[in-house]
Amino acid sequence: MRIAVRTLVLTVAVLALWAQPARADTYTQTKHPIVLAHGMAGFDSLFGVLDYFYGIESNLRSGGARVYITHVPQFNTSEARGEALLAQVQDVLARTGATKVNLIGHSHGGLDVRYVAAVRPDLVASVTTVGTPHKGAELADYLRARIVGGSFTESVLGYFAGSLGTVLGLLSGHTQPQNAIAALGALTKTGTSAFTAKFPAGIPTTSCGGGAATGPQGQRYYSWSGTDPFTNLLDASDYAMKLSSFFYYDSNDGLVGRCSSHFGTVLRDNYDMNHLDEVNQVLGLTAFFTDPKSVFRSQANRLKNAGL
Repeated sequence: MRIAVRTLVLTVAVLALWAQPARADTYTQTKHPIVLAHGMAGFDSLFGVLDYFYGIESNLRSGGARVYITHVPQFNTSEARGEALLAQVQDVLARTGATKVNLIGHSHGGLDVRYVAAVRPDLVASVTTVGTPHKGAELADYLRARIVGGSFTESVLGYFAGSLGTVLGLLSGHTQPQNAIAALGALTKTGTSAFTAKFPAGIPTTSCGGGAATGPQGQRYYSWSGTDPFTNLLDASDYAMKLSSFFYYDSNDGLVGRCSSHFGTVLRDNYDMNHLDEVNQVLGLTAFFTDPKSVFRSQANRLKNAGL
């Protein structure tokens, strides 16, 4: 009899627990919306299938975050791209009723988010850059040095790169002005130095140190990057990343040097990722045991815990 009673009590307890409504995942539920900004030659989504931030938006949303993917000219100056991003930030705020956003920019997108934070600091709660060449990219210097201004080569490169940007824009449902030569110049050491002279917040004053953790109006600054150009045999883009890595003097992700990626609080600068892995491209073909989505998820939780 006692066994039967115990069995009945245990059964009732299990059923009661099973009937409890599942708790919503709030791990990434930041106070302010998260705005993701793509890099050079980037997009939000192609054909609704290939996402630039592959699987990252849905992963963040599953934890309660409000996430918005932006789209700026694929090839243009940091200021032009930044102005396009600012307009979309203002649209996000108008649609959500939020007062600020958490900006996360990848590659050239990291310069775009710095621009928005500098010209409209009142709209920005935090800035996070991922694999961004804050102090220039050696490959950009190499290419720009071999293109003579006004030459046939410059005209051809500008035409084809601009056309690529236009096509990417059309495929993703957006068309915006392109300026490929100016975009390349923006990522050289000279170009990024000029940009930093106007917008210095968060940039390290030493060659490979960290920058200020907060901005003039209390915005939080963070960065991370990878240092493994080749991570997956099945990813065709890894072979190009490995080839381009030879242009760099220090460890790099295939397109951006480790020290050049430093901005604000450096969360980590040696992930087992290349430049595309940092945003989970291509189609999530990254290094084994490395999940870029979890890195974004952890950053969202960090922002949440900071009241952002």
